[in-house]
Amino acid sequence: MRRNVSLIFFFIFVGILGGCAQTPEVSRQPQMGNLLLAEPAPVNPRSEMAIARYNQILGSSALSDEDKAELHLQRGMLYDSVGLGGLAQFDYSQAINLKPDFAEAYNSMGIHYIQQSDFIQAYDSFDSTLEINPEYDFAFLNRGIALYYGGRSELAIEDLGRFLQKDNSDPFRALWAYFAHYDLSPEEGQAYLAAIRPELNNEHWATTLTDLFLGVVDENAVLNSLLDGVKSQKALTDRLCEAYFYLGKYHSQDGNNGIASNYFKLALSTNVFDYVEHRYARMELNRLRQRSSDAEE
Repeated sequence: MRRNVSLIFFFIFVGILGGCAQTPEVSRQPQMGNLLLAEPAPVNPRSEMAIARYNQILGSSALSDEDKAELHLQRGMLYDSVGLGGLAQFDYSQAINLKPDFAEAYNSMGIHYIQQSDFIQAYDSFDSTLEINPEYDFAFLNRGIALYYGGRSELAIEDLGRFLQKDNSDPFRALWAYFAHYDLSPEEGQAYLAAIRPELNNEHWATTLTDLFLGVVDENAVLNSLLDGVKSQKALTDRLCEAYFYLGKYHSQDGNNGIASNYFKLALSTNVFDYVEHRYARMELNRLRQRSSDAEE
């Protein structure tokens, strides 16, 4: 969900899984055409230097426990941004040990528990975040996502709906709330998304994604909206990470598992490690594999 260098991009016409690159009418035809590919995000050298600096500072014995906790949180976030999740999780646990009422650290730890499918620990972490700071908005998103992936969508609806209420014009918030409703009932999900659609920001490129799930536009309309307002390669790669993920969800709902799998892999290939969409693309791949395994039994 997220300055001037040359914009490098290219269109690849592909016929993955034997599909042609023709534009269909508004439908859910399983194909990937006019695909805009991302240039994987490089590791930011500033992040690497900052990590090295934090390492030096944390070696100082003059720091208070509260200062050390904050530095562990900041270093953990940097580790997350470069894809070093194990080191990030270690730092978050250290931050909590040093400062047991550290809401941000519990929230960050909970995200890692989701990725590990350790949902009970994730619920506990987000509950702790909200007990310490009831106004920590993103804990509602993250707990809602944990409940959704943990098979408790009836509870996820409340958290994701509350997160949407904080900004009911945001299409990404709307889509996560929609996924929880859809998981309970596809008809309920479609009705819910149609009901909240008028509140969404029509100037936001991702609102086209909501129209895709509603069947109002086709996949080409989404691809054509991706470049709106993009002024750098970094911005394009970030946006493609988001788009690939939601296009994967779109095809997953229709049972186009091969296409969905390819989109989730493309989201992972962007290396935008700290985006929600990158974090959970691998979980979606695992769900597709489990679905395929169940179908074979």
